[in-house]
Amino acid sequence: VKQLIPSEVLLEKELQNLIEDNMEKFFGVRFLKSEYVITNGRMDSIGIDENNCPVIVEYKRSSNENIINQGLFYLDWLLDHKDAFHMLVAEKYGYEYVKNIDWSAPCVICIASNFTRYDIHAINQMQKNIKLVKYKKYSNDLILFEHLNSPKVENIVHQKDLISRKNNNYKTHVEKLKTVSEKINILYDSICNYIESLGDDIESNQLKYYLAYKKVQNMACIEVYNKYVAIYLKLNPDKIKLEEGFTRDMRNIGHYGTGDLEIIIKDEQSFEKAKSLIEKAYNEM
Repeated sequence: VKQLIPSEVLLEKELQNLIEDNMEKFFGVRFLKSEYVITNGRMDSIGIDENNCPVIVEYKRSSNENIINQGLFYLDWLLDHKDAFHMLVAEKYGYEYVKNIDWSAPCVICIASNFTRYDIHAINQMQKNIKLVKYKKYSNDLILFEHLNSPKVENIVHQKDLISRKNNNYKTHVEKLKTVSEKINILYDSICNYIESLGDDIESNQLKYYLAYKKVQNMACIEVYNKYVAIYLKLNPDKIKLEEGFTRDMRNIGHYGTGDLEIIIKDEQSFEKAKSLIEKAYNEM
């Protein structure tokens, strides 16, 4: 047994380059641009996650720098300048992809070698989607990222979204939960409680049309319907014995969220059958 002791402190630019080159592996975020200049500032890194939500990444340069307030400023700016983000996405993925952007849960990731307990307390009081990540650098090219908080915030709804929703008559995830039967609501709560009990490293993310549970990346996405709850797991359907009416290969079928394996849960019996698959998805992340 050998104890690993932090041996190096990364320079801010060295850390930034490392994360931008591996952003999807580290945080499940696709990198868009570095040093993005805006009015009265410059975002260190900007990207889009697998739920198609905007993500701002800020790195702490010095001990007296308040990147939390900085991140809040950039988040507010981005919400007021959505077209600028749309252009970034269009440059990378094309204009067709812009319609997939989900503004209900934009996020700021603040990365530093240390945070105080006051930082964590302040974030919890703000109820903003800001994640604090502490890093440690070890010898042999090892780096550790420790997620210090799991923000739980309500998704952002704008007036334009309400008008659009009235026009297309499509209900959001939260609206659907209010209209389904008590049986489905109880089943949904049981599924959520079970997933959350699997580990402290699971974070819930309420999106416009589904609920996502993630570790580094999405583990499970949940949608509710009148007669059942659908779970989409990040599992390879080829390695699962599919059962008609219970599991389905979704690789060539469109759906909200991520995950190639669909599980249909209609009652307690099908929920019990699904538990082993949910746990498998958790363990393989």
